[in-house]
Amino acid sequence: MTSPFWEKARHADRKLFLDARARIAAAVRRWFADEGFTEVEPSALAFSPGAEVHVDAFAADGRFLHTSPEFAMKKLLAAGEEKIFFLGKCWRRGETGPLHAEEFTMLEWYRAGAPYQHVMDDCVALARLAAAETQSPLRWKDRVCDPNAKAEKLTVRDALRRHAGVLEDLSHDAFAATIVRVEPQLGSPTLTLLHDYPLSEAALAQRTQHDPSVAERFEMYACGVELANGFGELSDPVEQRARLVADMAEKQKRYGKTWPIDEDFLAALAHMPPASGVALGFDRLVMLATGARHIRDVLWTP
Repeated sequence: MTSPFWEKARHADRKLFLDARARIAAAVRRWFADEGFTEVEPSALAFSPGAEVHVDAFAADGRFLHTSPEFAMKKLLAAGEEKIFFLGKCWRRGETGPLHAEEFTMLEWYRAGAPYQHVMDDCVALARLAAAETQSPLRWKDRVCDPNAKAEKLTVRDALRRHAGVLEDLSHDAFAATIVRVEPQLGSPTLTLLHDYPLSEAALAQRTQHDPSVAERFEMYACGVELANGFGELSDPVEQRARLVADMAEKQKRYGKTWPIDEDFLAALAHMPPASGVALGFDRLVMLATGARHIRDVLWTP
């Protein structure tokens, strides 16, 4: 049985990881300050925890612990904020394993008036920053990624052709099964920015101008690990309502449960400026920057 985290020998084994975590967090906050961002603190309790079909949430007396601060932060954009970031706790029920914890730290930020390519560049800069703090490339298992090399930009369709031999568009279930096989091939030896997701896989992203069948969604990978998920944000409340209703119907069909539609979010969306945003798994970034083998190694109180 694993000893408790407060046992001195176990804490000593994790001390280098935890010290690096603290340095990376401080460097991240400095980076956002230099970029002119304001750090915000959305409530952890939410009327609706999000739009994800496959994510479960912890209920809390008629409300939920948020799975992401996305809805709250978009409301702040509607209120007039332009460059905001969050570094704090989120909760997703049932997510456990070497790369998952039910309580984890999310780094999430939004730029009003910026194309989503801008937040792609932000992600690369933050990966480089973390690696600089540890003076090491990013590592996971036997994979190595040099974040200082030029990042690879790859469309989802091209990734499916290259790594899975898929030449046609896939249904939602077929896509989900196939992308799992593709992901381990991404992000080595350089960062991969996977973009132009099928519209069915991007509930909160706007359609691309060059192809209405795909959305302005991207994910950043290093060493086969997904680090970040970002969007050119959908700001049409009518289309957003339709997507949320469809997703919650799918959630009910698959899992026998649903979440309420956040009407306040939809009302705010009508006033939100064009924006781009991204969520980055801070614990995972620390893991890859330090070479940790399990998420509990980088959590202060696992």
